[in-house]
Amino acid sequence: MADEPASEVQLLRKHKAQLIDILSADADFVLQHADSRCLLSSHGYQQVKACRIPSEKVTELLDHVIQRSPEAAQGFLQLLKEQSLQETFPLLEFVKDLQVTTLSSDGGLLNRCGLRKGDHLCRTEDMDSDRVPLSDLSESLIDHSEGQRFLNETVKIIVEEVLQKGTDVKEKVCEWKAPEELALLLDLELRSTGEPEERLLQRVKDVAKYSVKTCHPHFFNQQFAGVDYHSLSGRFLSEALNTNLFTYEVAPVFILMESEVLRAMRRLVGWTEGDGLFCPGGSSSNMYAMNLARHRHFPDVKTRGLFGLPRLAVFTSPESHYSVKKGAAFLGIGTDNVVLVKVDEGGRMVPSDLNEKIMLTKSQGAVPFLVSCTSGTTVQGAFDPLDQIADICEKHKIWMHIDAAWGGSVLFSKQHRHLMKGVDRADSVAWNPHKMLSAGLQCSVLLLKDTSNLLKQCHSASATYLFQQDKFYDINLDVGDKSVQCSRKVDCLKLWLMWKAVGSEGLERRVDKAFLHVRYLVEQMKKRDGFTLLREPEFVNVCFWYIPPSLRGKEGNTDYQKKLAQVAPTIKERMMKQGTMMLGYQPLGNRVNFFRVVVLSPLVCQKDMDWFLDEIERLGKDL
Repeated sequence: MADEPASEVQLLRKHKAQLIDILSADADFVLQHADSRCLLSSHGYQQVKACRIPSEKVTELLDHVIQRSPEAAQGFLQLLKEQSLQETFPLLEFVKDLQVTTLSSDGGLLNRCGLRKGDHLCRTEDMDSDRVPLSDLSESLIDHSEGQRFLNETVKIIVEEVLQKGTDVKEKVCEWKAPEELALLLDLELRSTGEPEERLLQRVKDVAKYSVKTCHPHFFNQQFAGVDYHSLSGRFLSEALNTNLFTYEVAPVFILMESEVLRAMRRLVGWTEGDGLFCPGGSSSNMYAMNLARHRHFPDVKTRGLFGLPRLAVFTSPESHYSVKKGAAFLGIGTDNVVLVKVDEGGRMVPSDLNEKIMLTKSQGAVPFLVSCTSGTTVQGAFDPLDQIADICEKHKIWMHIDAAWGGSVLFSKQHRHLMKGVDRADSVAWNPHKMLSAGLQCSVLLLKDTSNLLKQCHSASATYLFQQDKFYDINLDVGDKSVQCSRKVDCLKLWLMWKAVGSEGLERRVDKAFLHVRYLVEQMKKRDGFTLLREPEFVNVCFWYIPPSLRGKEGNTDYQKKLAQVAPTIKERMMKQGTMMLGYQPLGNRVNFFRVVVLSPLVCQKDMDWFLDEIERLGKDL
């Protein structure tokens, strides 16, 4: 039975393996005939000609023809039907029976440019530069059927390689390769000609294969782990819609959605009114807060700049996020004007030292304008005492900002929200749902108590091509002028869809479950030899040393600390190269390298905690 009619490109793809097998008998003969009919570009011809193995030469030839255009594919099929090719390759007889979708009135093949049998293609580089083929104007550059087929195949790869294998504990967290080897495997060079679909799909598989699977239950390295399928669906949808969150006319759904998500998050903080926006990461949120605080104290800085300002001072702890210093540098405040406040042994800011340093800074002629405290420090997971800090900020009339990028999600938990007692007294809060809630990168918000439209006052540039004042709807819905960015991704959808799916109670269970896992992990550590806690965890960061058998009982030796400092990096190297898990380590003050395991993924369970301890012992027992 004859094949159903199909496009030239589809026919070549369908019979590609068969054609490679037949034409490899004399690949150069086919190449010369294809070149004489201008079926390849000059560059494509040289690439095919450079292949030494006949089967590879035919494969390259077919790929270039398929990739170039439907007209090239049609021309190649006509070539295969010609007598010279049929006599040289008798097995090509099947090509005569292939049916092509579009037929002309005289029975010949008719392509989109009106070419019939016997017509030849011309290379673009051989054409007069000021002559534009009619087809270039009458047709789109995108073939929707091909594009959607490629997308469907890509989604299949994502589901299989990332979401199935990537969440399977039997699979590796990472297929480790050295940088030079990985670069060679990926073939990263960008060339003048495109690649065929089959090769592109292999590229997709390679990207998935050699990337770190952060959704793996044994990925404990960073504060973004696991996967939420509702959130992921939101990410796919927002990427496909590809809109910009700056005006109601281009993003009506998402303008309203962002407003509602921000309102719900402010309610968890304890505010009935306020403002806010989604930002590209917690660092940006912290910088926004710093800029807003400065604008409230010195609004003329927007127009006059730094000239004439007094020396400004920011106060934070040495265990706060490095973005505080980055923000001071970026905004022209200067890192020397970031005053570090003492912390207690748990990493929490000491209020009495904060008050003393503020008074000292004032006496030196500087103006304190911002205190950046932390709810959930990066390393130890410490929570600064917010109520006491709020008293001091109110006393000195200083903006109080809380970096709760990591710890803010405890606000969902009735059992653990006490860690942020006093949060409602802050002026601004940074919070990253892409961390503990697994909303997916990036999902970061800045929440404000302010109701005076300070965001817009501080950042507005009133671009008339976007923010016209005579629109037919409420122009307050055009929120883009509040942002430093113009283009702003839709980050609210992933959180909204996830929140809709499981509700506040479901998100509360995730937070509580993470604390239960940490409690169990710490209990098991205390039952095993070789595990020493840095301190009892306040949050879901567990910081510990693993002491291998060779170092136990030798704490008094002069080289003990030096040898201990090498344990974590060595175990980390082994786990990475074997691909079994990922775990971070760092020094802190005078304490040498220790591990930090972050337990947050909704995919982990008790057996993963047991496996984690067993794997540390396995990787480090011979050190």
